[in-house]
Amino acid sequence: MSENLPKLPHQRTFMGHPSGLYVLFFTELWERFSYYGMRALFTIFLVAKTTDQNPGFGWSNEEAIWLYGWYTMLVYIAAIPGGWIADNLLGQKKTVMLGGLLLCLGHGILALDSELSFYVGCAFIILGVGGLKPNISSMVGGLYPPGDERRDIGFYIFYMGINLGAFFAPLLCGWIGETYNWHYGFGLAAIGMLIGQISFFFGQKYLVGVGELKRDSLDEKQALQHKKLTPIEKDRIKVLLVSFTMIIIFWGAFEQAGGLMNLYAKQKTNRMLMGWEIPASWFQSLNAFFIIVLAVFVGSAWNKIKAKGKEASSIFQIAIGILIMGFGFLFMRFGASEYELMGYSSMYWLVLAYLFHTVGELCASPVALSFITKLAPEKYAALMMGLYFAASGLGNKLAANIGGSAEATGEKVTFTGIFIFCTLFALLVIAILKPLKRLAHGAEDLSEKTI
Repeated sequence: MSENLPKLPHQRTFMGHPSGLYVLFFTELWERFSYYGMRALFTIFLVAKTTDQNPGFGWSNEEAIWLYGWYTMLVYIAAIPGGWIADNLLGQKKTVMLGGLLLCLGHGILALDSELSFYVGCAFIILGVGGLKPNISSMVGGLYPPGDERRDIGFYIFYMGINLGAFFAPLLCGWIGETYNWHYGFGLAAIGMLIGQISFFFGQKYLVGVGELKRDSLDEKQALQHKKLTPIEKDRIKVLLVSFTMIIIFWGAFEQAGGLMNLYAKQKTNRMLMGWEIPASWFQSLNAFFIIVLAVFVGSAWNKIKAKGKEASSIFQIAIGILIMGFGFLFMRFGASEYELMGYSSMYWLVLAYLFHTVGELCASPVALSFITKLAPEKYAALMMGLYFAASGLGNKLAANIGGSAEATGEKVTFTGIFIFCTLFALLVIAILKPLKRLAHGAEDLSEKTI
């Protein structure tokens, strides 16, 4: 008889999934819209001359990439206190709400035309992303009971929201910012974030019991703190430290997209197509577009490799991802050579580079976080997650240091260097893969193929 009673809002489903999933889907879609819309304009706005019809700050490439590096590093590192606040003070749901409010404020301030407002807006965005980003993904998992087979599909739907936002943001914010006024573009990003915040606010009835603060007993916390690590757990920490190095290298190369490659598209790429000049910021949509198109194919390829019993471990996948991504910079090297000869670089070099970068990301990024959560000892689970975000942040700062040096060494040398280093590093990791797997031995729930 109870089956005939009407379900409460948070118990309802839509297309076979909890209705709350779509609340989180639209919230994250618009949050990523605001973030990537602002990111697409960041460096090209800073280097725009103050005498232009659409003036920027008139900075050098090196100065713009330097600030971009600090900004993206702090965005990742802010996830550490954001996660701590959710776990110890507010819970995930309230922390996401707070992060969204800070993001609305930050993007709104960027719409103002002053150097001070730019810095203040960036600061609020850093704090907002730190509160929202690490916690909203955890809330998706909280919608499903343990062992629910719908969970993986739910995350796939959620991540499609991320990439839809990342795809449309540069097209809309970039076009308005470059064509009319930079601050109109920033303002559109603010409107997007406001829509996301409204979606989350009015969707609370579908999220009852999800992301609430859970306080472990003092005895449980003390027992966990005094628990000694086993020799196997100590070995796994060593493997995790190697994986953090891989994460730094991966993001150090990949995040050239928003800095050096964004400026290269603006300043040295022939973007004319049938008499119309494509906005430089539009190339920032290529990564999201390729993810949407290729995600299923790349995932299926790895599943087929696993089914045949061949090497498909997480570290191996990350190494292959770095290797493939490195080849993207080989195309950028060819583009830089063409620029030296012809005075311009063709668009297809950027398209090919982003294609290879995306395939590399699809190999490496999806397994990295899962790998860390599987190997991290329970005692240091939160610390290892924090180190993961810190490694990602350091990778972004490394990207800025490398990109900033291109002004002195030249893009051709920089792109060549990144290609060579990524290739050699990936091959080195593959060469020492067996010793790493032996270090991470011993867990009944972790097969060699997982490690």
